[in-house]
Amino acid sequence: MSRKPRLKGRAARLARLFPARPRQAARTPFVLLVVLLLGGGLIGLLVLNSALSEGSFKMDDLQKDTKSLTDEEQALQRDIDSYSAPDALQRRARELGMVPGGDPAFLDPNGTVKGVPSAAAPRSPAAVRPPEALATLPAFPSAGTATAADASPAAASPTAGTTVPEPAATAPGVSPTAATPTTPGR
Repeated sequence: MSRKPRLKGRAARLARLFPARPRQAARTPFVLLVVLLLGGGLIGLLVLNSALSEGSFKMDDLQKDTKSLTDEEQALQRDIDSYSAPDALQRRARELGMVPGGDPAFLDPNGTVKGVPSAAAPRSPAAVRPPEALATLPAFPSAGTATAADASPAAASPTAGTTVPEPAATAPGVSPTAATPTTPGR
């Protein structure tokens, strides 16, 4: 219940410049600042969360692509391994008319020859087939089976310009196109 004393003169003039009671700070700007900071933080979290989920989806797609490409690579490697197996190479060489070589001879660094070379076993000219006749061969001919192209001398004769090679005999129920051997790179 104290009363403020009355000011006179210069003090009164200065007191008029300042409010008589202390003012409280305005709450509106502070509330707006807090609301804007919280809203901005929530929007930032939403953008960050959506970017992370988009990256997760892309990563899942890339992992699926990687798995499918790995499977394809393994399948191709199996094909390469089957084509480069010794028995497959031997079969393909015979289909192309190649014969096993004879005994080799070796040269020493001083120029002497070691071993006695021998020639490859000759094959009959009928065994050499043109590429068109190879397309009609069965996929897996047995060693003792003779085909019609092997038995026909006119089919392999270089002088028979107008004759066409006879198609090779195929197993019953197998079409010649289904029996065509496949080779990588062809």
